[in-house]
Amino acid sequence: MATLTDTYRLFREQTLGRLQQLDFMGPLLLRWYLVPVFWMAGTMKINFSTLMPHDSTVSWFGNPDWGLGLPAPTLMAFLAGWTEILGAIFLALGFAVRWISIPLAFTMVVAATSAHWDNGWQAIADPSAPFANERVEESAVRLDKAKEILREHGNYSWLTERGSFVVLNNGIEFAATYFVMLIALLFTGAGRFVSVDYWLGRRTGTPPLTRY
Repeated sequence: MATLTDTYRLFREQTLGRLQQLDFMGPLLLRWYLVPVFWMAGTMKINFSTLMPHDSTVSWFGNPDWGLGLPAPTLMAFLAGWTEILGAIFLALGFAVRWISIPLAFTMVVAATSAHWDNGWQAIADPSAPFANERVEESAVRLDKAKEILREHGNYSWLTERGSFVVLNNGIEFAATYFVMLIALLFTGAGRFVSVDYWLGRRTGTPPLTRY
């Protein structure tokens, strides 16, 4: 007669065993989620007619008053933009995913510490959410006032029928989330089957641990 332990082991083998056949889906979904994120970020920085960063991007990278205040802003903008563009392409193809995850993760660290850190955690200001700081609480007051003005002087129902108004807090939330996703890809690789890394590894006989 089967014991509870035997039943559980059989259940685990039958369910998790089938799931293991789909283990490539995790890194695949991470990769393809990040592709448009980095493609949009990179193409907004780079002028494709010159292959150099836009002047406005360079100004934003270098200006200490209203920008990031980074040294060598032209070089930094060039590296950031092309890292994001090539990163999006590599992630889409599943090519050199572990390698490209490192500079992409670094760009997220730079973005979080230089552009978003002073704003706290939240990307969207919400005083009821965890990690709400004084800036978020002040934003809520301003948002309530803006809604009051719109209710009085605008067609508020039409303005909000596709969603509520919010205040962009521009905290580190998104940069931190993308960083965590990239670190996961650094450890897992591109995944089986739907990646160039996997098929190159099979062709060259690379061990599975380092193949994809």
